[in-house]
Amino acid sequence: MAPVTKESVNRRKMKGGEAMKNTKRKVNKGAWTTEEDQKLAEAIETHGAKRWKTIASKAGLNRCGKSCRLRWLNYLRPNIKRGNISDQEEDLIVRLHKLLGNRWSLIAGRLPGRTDNEIKNYWNSHLSKRISQKEKENGANLTRKMISTDHQKDHVQMKEDASLQEAAASTSTTSASSSAASKGGDQNSSINIDVDDFFDFSNEGSLNLEWVSKFLEQDHGRWLN
Repeated sequence: MAPVTKESVNRRKMKGGEAMKNTKRKVNKGAWTTEEDQKLAEAIETHGAKRWKTIASKAGLNRCGKSCRLRWLNYLRPNIKRGNISDQEEDLIVRLHKLLGNRWSLIAGRLPGRTDNEIKNYWNSHLSKRISQKEKENGANLTRKMISTDHQKDHVQMKEDASLQEAAASTSTTSASSSAASKGGDQNSSINIDVDDFFDFSNEGSLNLEWVSKFLEQDHGRWLN
């Protein structure tokens, strides 16, 4: 038996690498044919949709496990849906995208019959553009609403200022009137009448007192009647 040397180990590694390269070169990466689809469907029906690397070899396909899985999930499943995405599905896609982001396989798992590839394409070609347009419109409407609200506030503030000015003017007018009335009352109250002097006729002549006598006679007769 030959001794193990570094050269022999390196030769074995090179042979193993070349074998792996040859195996990778044999994998078909082109379009799937009808015959390949049929082989894959028969293998899955027999062994189930699992262990995709094993499925590829058992089906006799020169395909990798990932290619077989995507082909089955996106095209060959019996319950698969295509097109005509309903409004309810659109709403669910939008809400799930807000929650999960671009995790299309998880989103597709909550939409029976839909594939992650179809949902991704539908999002990129339809929903994302529509949502962006709505966000722009909502932003513009919000801006217009804020401007309108500011104008209304300014109008109300102007009315309040005018009302305050009118109230202040009315108050000042009332105060002026009250002040003038009080001044007039003070002037009237400053006029003092001495009753004794007013009815003192000692300095009047006899002629000047005739009207007083007549007045007293008439007044006396009225009281007697």
